[in-house]
Amino acid sequence: MSIWELLLAFVVVVLMLVALLANVLVLMCFLYSADIRKQVPGLFILNLTFCNLLMAVSSMPLTLAGIIYKSQPAGDQVCHVVGFLETFLTTNSMLSMAALSIDRWIAVVFPLSYHSKMRYRDAALILSYTWLHSASFPIVAASLSWVGFHHLYASCTLCNKRPEDRTQFVIFTGVFHALSFLLSLVVLCFTYLKVLKVARFHCKRIDVITMQTLVLLVDIHPSVRERCLEEQRRRRQRATKKISTFIGTFILCFAPYVITRLVELSSVVHINAHWGIISKCLAYSKAVSDPFVYSLLRHQYKKTWKDIINKILKRSSINSSALVGESHNRNLPQLNE
Repeated sequence: MSIWELLLAFVVVVLMLVALLANVLVLMCFLYSADIRKQVPGLFILNLTFCNLLMAVSSMPLTLAGIIYKSQPAGDQVCHVVGFLETFLTTNSMLSMAALSIDRWIAVVFPLSYHSKMRYRDAALILSYTWLHSASFPIVAASLSWVGFHHLYASCTLCNKRPEDRTQFVIFTGVFHALSFLLSLVVLCFTYLKVLKVARFHCKRIDVITMQTLVLLVDIHPSVRERCLEEQRRRRQRATKKISTFIGTFILCFAPYVITRLVELSSVVHINAHWGIISKCLAYSKAVSDPFVYSLLRHQYKKTWKDIINKILKRSSINSSALVGESHNRNLPQLNE
């Protein structure tokens, strides 16, 4: 193996381990906290977490083996199943992010009617659509034998090894990425830009009230005034940073891989094998970033997993105290003798 292949294999191992750990933490928080389970967005996050976990235990290990052995790491049946799952899980993840953005849009733009427009039944219907949408493309690909080991990405994914099917495969790939990546990106941009518009409007109203208050309080200390102005600046930037993170991570992780898949269809452009694996690793990195972007860095999830840690530590300290007390009681008769 070359130094590049060793480095790429190491990156896949790190992505796989971090994705497993982070998504398991999200799952633990969901199971531990009743408040998180009651929230409608929790269903979308749970679906996204399962997609990321399955990606980490199915597609990533075979890609790692493909990099190491430079060939198909398993039998045809296993590779077909993993390729089917990879296509399904990637599409499902994209649509789950779009569903989360729609939920945020309704919550921010229509706050008074949110509970009537976004109920558990509505969330279940949206998830049902994402599953049907996500399953349709790999079913078609599998029926046409367009799933297998792709050397450019060292993974089991969509691929066509029959020259006579090239035109149909090009059309299928274009439609697939248009109705998965492009559709999700359009929904993300539309909904989050609407959310940003509302957030900026509320920030302006709060800023006007703050400035009027500062003008009236003529005796206020300069340091307090400066803190108020600094909080204004942070408030204006907070929504922009969050929305930029949602859209930016989606584009950064998926766009290189999708563009590479589309460019690959042209016989004119030659794609370096290392770049193919790098673009695949970027797509895998979404399974690592999602738990932090959508869950673990939020206050409710932080509080939940801290409570879990404290409960575990408290239980272990109680058990150790009990063991110490038991050993002390056993030693007392020996001392009396």
